[in-house]
Amino acid sequence: MPDVALSLLAHPDDAEFLCTGTLIRLIKEHGWQVHIASMTPGDCGSAEYSAEDISRIRKEEGAKAAACIGAQYHCLEERDLLIFYNERALERVTRLFREVRPRIVFTHSPADYMLDHEMTSTLARAAAFGSPAPNFMQGRGQAPPLEQIPYLYYCDAIEGKDLLGRPVIPSFAIDISQSMGTKTAMLTCHASQRAWLLKHHGMDHYVHAMQDWGARTGGRYGVVSAEGFRQHLGHSYPQDNLLAQLLGSLS
Repeated sequence: MPDVALSLLAHPDDAEFLCTGTLIRLIKEHGWQVHIASMTPGDCGSAEYSAEDISRIRKEEGAKAAACIGAQYHCLEERDLLIFYNERALERVTRLFREVRPRIVFTHSPADYMLDHEMTSTLARAAAFGSPAPNFMQGRGQAPPLEQIPYLYYCDAIEGKDLLGRPVIPSFAIDISQSMGTKTAMLTCHASQRAWLLKHHGMDHYVHAMQDWGARTGGRYGVVSAEGFRQHLGHSYPQDNLLAQLLGSLS
């Protein structure tokens, strides 16, 4: 399979919080092609704009952020708080997988603070398994099936905990100390979200929160900044850790 990495997360700025430091290293150190996809355009992420206006703004921000590293942004056009494991959503994810043909996929932790994240994780897992099957979604005008199941990695849960506050511990981490400058620049492209998070989450210092989490994760492993991951190792998924082989792992 080609050297392509796909980040499939729920909302347009999730990748910048969770995995773009690693994506940057794949591009810079190994010349990988990168795609950044969100399940929704972030249509509920504003108290100021209409759903249509904030969707347009946030997709523009997502594309601008991806362009910082030469990546391509995709929006699958589901809606905030309405991401479900159903045929329509799974067809959209499968179609994306077969079009971009990722060798590595990043998605949300299966246990996280909100259902949009958990449903996206489930859809990514199902599409990774189904996309190589010739009879799955047959006759729907999709690209050919994948050659094999891609490597699937779960990013850290937000704040490193599940919905009951229990720790979700990564099994390994990637040193992103040298990527943090570009990762920060990508997150600042999502300018519409600072005001929204301050109002709805009581969360100011949008960029600092991302940097602080990277520093906290890095501190666990003795580096300046890191991103944590767990690999899906169920039956028939790849069992070797390709990401660690390419970038080295902290454990």
